[in-house]
Formats: sequence, C-alpha cells, structure tokens
Amino acid sequence: MVPLLLVLLLVLLLFGAGFALEALWWIAVIVLVVWLLGFVVRPGGSGGRRGRWYRW
Repeated sequence: MVPLLLVLLLVLLLFGAGFALEALWWIAVIVLVVWLLGFVVRPGGSGGRRGRWYRW
C-alpha cells in the first residue's frame, strides 16, 4: 500500500511540475511578444528621436 501511495504522489508531483513549466513557457512567450512590440510602437521622443517605451 505504501509503495502505491508513493508512486501516486510522484505522478502528481511530476504532473504538477509539467503543468507549471508549460504555464511558465506561455508567460515567457507573452512577455517576449510584449517586449518586441514595445520597440515597434514606441512613442516619438524630443527632437524627432524615437524615445524609450520603458520607464527605467
């Protein structure tokens, strides 16, 4: 009974880690797309220069 519970616990942990990694990949792709769009749609700066779209 104990080995069966350990195997089920291991399966649950691996499934959870796989789902979390999949979600992190999608978040990383979305952040990358937003970052790249920032270079395309950044506002014009003073003197005709294109300004930075981020604040720092």
